[in-house]
Amino acid sequence: MLGSSSLLLLSLGGTVVYFVVQYIYRLYFHPLSKIPGPRLAAISRLYEFYYDVIKGGIFLFEIEKMHEKYGTNYAQTDSRGPIVRINPREIHIKDPSFYDEIYAAGGRKRDKDEQFLKAYSVPGSMVATVDHDHHRYRRNILNGFFSKRSVNELSPVIEEKVQKLMQRFATAHREESIMRLDDAFSALASDVITQYSFGKSWDFLDDENFRKEIRSAITETASVIHINRFFPLFARTLRTIPKWLICKIQPGKESLFAFMKSIYEFTAQSMQVAESSAEEKRGSKRGTIFEKLTDPSLPAEERTFGRVHDESGVILQAGTESISRSLTIAAFHLAHQPSMREKLREELRSVLPTPTSTATWAQLEQLPYLNGVVYECLRLSYGLIIRLPRCAPSEELKYQDYVIPPGTPVSMSSYLVHHDETIFPDSYSFKPERWIEAGVRSDRLTKYMVSFTRGSRACLGMNLSYIVLYMTIAGFARRFDMELHKTTLEDLKIVRDFGLGLTRKGEVQVSVKVTNVLKE
Repeated sequence: MLGSSSLLLLSLGGTVVYFVVQYIYRLYFHPLSKIPGPRLAAISRLYEFYYDVIKGGIFLFEIEKMHEKYGTNYAQTDSRGPIVRINPREIHIKDPSFYDEIYAAGGRKRDKDEQFLKAYSVPGSMVATVDHDHHRYRRNILNGFFSKRSVNELSPVIEEKVQKLMQRFATAHREESIMRLDDAFSALASDVITQYSFGKSWDFLDDENFRKEIRSAITETASVIHINRFFPLFARTLRTIPKWLICKIQPGKESLFAFMKSIYEFTAQSMQVAESSAEEKRGSKRGTIFEKLTDPSLPAEERTFGRVHDESGVILQAGTESISRSLTIAAFHLAHQPSMREKLREELRSVLPTPTSTATWAQLEQLPYLNGVVYECLRLSYGLIIRLPRCAPSEELKYQDYVIPPGTPVSMSSYLVHHDETIFPDSYSFKPERWIEAGVRSDRLTKYMVSFTRGSRACLGMNLSYIVLYMTIAGFARRFDMELHKTTLEDLKIVRDFGLGLTRKGEVQVSVKVTNVLKE
């Protein structure tokens, strides 16, 4: 009989042989073996783990370097590789003309990559729904609610919140205080989205500091997104830790937990009311997102508490930060370049004759320079910069001379698309004019705007984002002059990928002093 030491050696030897055979297969016999890229990335996810977990969210920028080093000619103009293998089973393509193949619309099915979705701890939400058909079903529940017509019905609510924010700006001018714009815009977005989702606003705009501690706590939560991807049990384990203990370790979490508890209790109470007054709810004119998610006509498994809680939570968090960041980027550049602000203000006078006038979204959309400002702030806020893999479950894709087998995760990043210099020259500069120039040429740029992604899984809240951006930018640009306070372009530079892009300071932070309130 073999001794324990012999068994141990045999076991170790078998393990070594297993991994050697696996590595040889991945390098030379795997369907993706012909795709260029680092050998270490091809044989193991440890390469990605090192840059995203150990180094802290910089794998995206390593992918950019891969494109510079590997592959065939890009558009026959330079040496950037448009297709690289970034881990044993996934490829990344840096060619905006191929975006609509990866993120296809219509009847072309695109599943999400189940392995990548381990980053999210909201299994009941659309964002974590793998199957194409199941996602389409869930999306159709809310599609009409986010149509342009439905969002326009929210105009009075948005206008009320925008005017409340304008009053905060006026107060900051009167008191000569410094204001954190990112916190202010986050409060605005939170108040709009909670009102839209639940029929109740949590009034962040009324708080002296815009309840900034909640936003900061949410940002801290995002810091484990990559750990979740590699260690799915980590998120489950965290949920078992008593909240009081977490608050001892991270006191900032207390406000977030209190807020989420109020959402939790409101959701639970509303679900009970919904079940007991179904007929009354059916007779309501428009209702709320919550009512759509709890409609009794839906299958029971689609309106469980967990599912409704996950979906409404994603809508709240994703919508708040994306709108806030876009507004912050716009406000920074209008303060940084006063000539741009004056040009926009002059255009706005045509629909806002006085600083306190109001205009509809339809009227504001007719203003070319305002359009350019909105598109640029969206382009440079990126939406989610993390790559979003898609799998064509039954379709063989072809890129150049490469055949991509069905089921292969393929991804792009909005960050890399929006900084493609062949499409957006001087891409790091904020230039509203580029959109006006594109409007009179055949090569319009809007098809390369992927802040909301594209295809069948494009962001559901796109129209809501647009109406808030147009009305808010028009409101503060027409009425206020702002001067940047200890904030530079370097503070906007994205250096880490944690779903949303983070700067050297973490979340995008812009501080200003309101220097003038216009009277005419």
